[in-house]
Amino acid sequence: MKEVHEFTSPAEAVEAAEKIEQVRAEIARAFVGQKELVDHALITLIAGGHLLVEGVPGLGKTLLVRSLARAIGGESKRVQFTPDLMPSDITGNIMLDTQSGKFITRKGPIFTNLFIADEINRAPAKTQASLFEAMQEFQVSLDGAGLPLPAPFMVLATQNPFEHEGTYPLPDAQKDRFLMKIIADYPPAEEEKIMVALVLAGDSGAELSVSEVGTVLGAGEFIAIRDRASRLRADPLVIDYAVRLTAATRGSSYVQSGAGPRGSLALIRCARARALLEGRDFVLPDDIKALASPVLAHRLTLSAESELEGLGDRQIIEDLVSKTEAPRGAPGEV
Repeated sequence: MKEVHEFTSPAEAVEAAEKIEQVRAEIARAFVGQKELVDHALITLIAGGHLLVEGVPGLGKTLLVRSLARAIGGESKRVQFTPDLMPSDITGNIMLDTQSGKFITRKGPIFTNLFIADEINRAPAKTQASLFEAMQEFQVSLDGAGLPLPAPFMVLATQNPFEHEGTYPLPDAQKDRFLMKIIADYPPAEEEKIMVALVLAGDSGAELSVSEVGTVLGAGEFIAIRDRASRLRADPLVIDYAVRLTAATRGSSYVQSGAGPRGSLALIRCARARALLEGRDFVLPDDIKALASPVLAHRLTLSAESELEGLGDRQIIEDLVSKTEAPRGAPGEV
């Protein structure tokens, strides 16, 4: 008989939120502003998924990942994806040690806690596939043996929305492997001024450093927080709302192919993580609404009608959210 786990208690939720706030404070020592990007990265990591970020270079995505990894006592590695990148450049390979005459395993950069796949759409399909396999299975197969990846593990992949020459667009089925996709925009002027001042105050004057970021959690502690998120209460009415919202994407005339069941699961997983960030031990319909666009928009294949109307995937999701009735009730009772 399957073991039934107890729900996360209110005290456990508050304690977890306080620890996450400490992580956020450490990240802020190096990464200025952009609260939405930080929150979505934290939600994705707590939910045990992967994040796709679309934005121009130079917005600090690498700095964010390095800061986050340092704050939770983990490691991060970055690979610049290029047209000649091979699968073994990511996963590693089996090679012959000429001195001992034995085959040894050389682990690739994917064996880390937070992996940055910079401009993922510049690598050929075969290389992308090897990364997606690791993302899905949380392990890498080398010479028939499955090697587990460190825990926690998250991929943050980036795309440049403007330069498409020499790229290999991600297939819709592969984009579905990402728990969320967000659009990273230029920071407000005030935040940019602070960032420039911090850079100029540094030794090199070239970039921000993570040296000021301290470790406030161990990897084991963060995994415990992730476990608490997975045990948050989600009322059947809230689950029904997430499923109805996802199903609505399949009936829109602007959508050729809507989000599948993985979209409903992703909504609940992310909603639990968001609730934990706010110190709640239960999920609200507002959590579903707030995350609908980043969770569902990239899972849609738009129809020709949407192009004629000039509608984007996020506009379509926002319209569906406004038309899909949410459950009503007191907090914690829906």
